[in-house]
Amino acid sequence: MAVNGVARSASVKDVAATAGVSLGTVSNVLNRPDRVSAPTRAKVEQAMAALGFVRNESARQLRAGTSRTLAYVVLDAGNPFFTDVAQGMETAAEDEGLSLVLCNSAQRADREAAHLDLFQQQRVQGLLVTPVDPDSPTLDAVRDRGTPVVIVDRTRDDATFCSVAVDDVLGGRLALEHLIDRGHTRVAFVGGPTSLGQVRDRLEGARAAWADAGLPDDALLAVITPTLDVEAGRQAGERLAGLPASRRPTAAFCANDMTALGLLQHAIGSGVRVPEHLAIVGYDDIQFAAAAAVPLTSVRQPRTELGRAAAGLAIAEATDPDHRHQQVVFTPELVARESTRA
Repeated sequence: MAVNGVARSASVKDVAATAGVSLGTVSNVLNRPDRVSAPTRAKVEQAMAALGFVRNESARQLRAGTSRTLAYVVLDAGNPFFTDVAQGMETAAEDEGLSLVLCNSAQRADREAAHLDLFQQQRVQGLLVTPVDPDSPTLDAVRDRGTPVVIVDRTRDDATFCSVAVDDVLGGRLALEHLIDRGHTRVAFVGGPTSLGQVRDRLEGARAAWADAGLPDDALLAVITPTLDVEAGRQAGERLAGLPASRRPTAAFCANDMTALGLLQHAIGSGVRVPEHLAIVGYDDIQFAAAAAVPLTSVRQPRTELGRAAAGLAIAEATDPDHRHQQVVFTPELVARESTRA
């Protein structure tokens, strides 16, 4: 609507005047519609539509001290795993009339801290974060200021936070047991950096399975990459190709599917046949794994279930005074496809 030729947003007072009701009635329609009779509610809603009324959510947040928003700080926006996790969060948020906002730390602690600070200022109802370091004091500071924090895809040694994760040590073990069962006695672990707990846990599980099989330590080669993306997988493929044939692994377990896809690309491009010359196992079982040129065997994480559980914990912590911190750990499973075919 316009006043003296200047456009302005319609206010609650304008709606009340147009509908012929009190300000309190308009407020009830916005916040407690069950308290308003159907005819009156329809009259107010018609006035809102006619005036182009848009609710001032910022003002509501100031009065309430919190928003109707959850925020998720992802570790790597380039990895579809985190998009799938976010979809689970969004489903849980929508069920409670909330929205979900995402941002990317890009595996940088300073960016993570900046995002967390901004979301606190915006009074989000809960913060979900896949942290660079789950033991970072920054997370403690956010929690101590009163914003619920749920750690996603990682855990802490203490029980001071809610967390949702997958047993990555078991996942690494499943991957190596599968390759050992296929007869491989020279295997590469491809992934990094080892500053990421997920990488360390998956490598730990792989080494445990290798040791249990009684295979020599030096026959499990750790190819540590600077990132977990397709380019890192390609570069790892070049490193493996440069090894003498007597030491070259016949199989590789990659710390995520993006790295595995890069390794697969290098193999196909250089004439290495998968799985005849090089068997490959990924991790996460993102949609692209099954759709690859050679469908990838992968360790599946229940991605949407993980996100849904994390959002549920954040909402419970924000709304339930009797809520207690919970540490939820899901079990991974190996999905065998052509990339490790016997």
